[in-house]
Amino acid sequence: MGVIIKPIFTEKQTALTEKFENRYGFIVVPGANKVEIKNAVESLYNVHVEQVNTMKYDGKIRNRYTKSGVVTGSTPAYKKAIVTLRKGETIDLFSNI
Repeated sequence: MGVIIKPIFTEKQTALTEKFENRYGFIVVPGANKVEIKNAVESLYNVHVEQVNTMKYDGKIRNRYTKSGVVTGSTPAYKKAIVTLRKGETIDLFSNI
């Protein structure tokens, strides 16, 4: 199994990518470190990574009110990585679709 789960296509991440041409976001395996993320992005997209910033997100508690009472659950925890590439390099995330 790879380190990268999927790229991020949210409005906030798209605005960040448009503001800084060489930054991309990925959802990664929670146990991955910055060196593993860098090597995975470089091998997968054939680019040179300068910097990797990581963030861990906890799952949120969710409650639903049903006929049988309150059902409590949670969204899964995940780790996000913002990858900065060398100046002038880009990743075409839609080429694999």
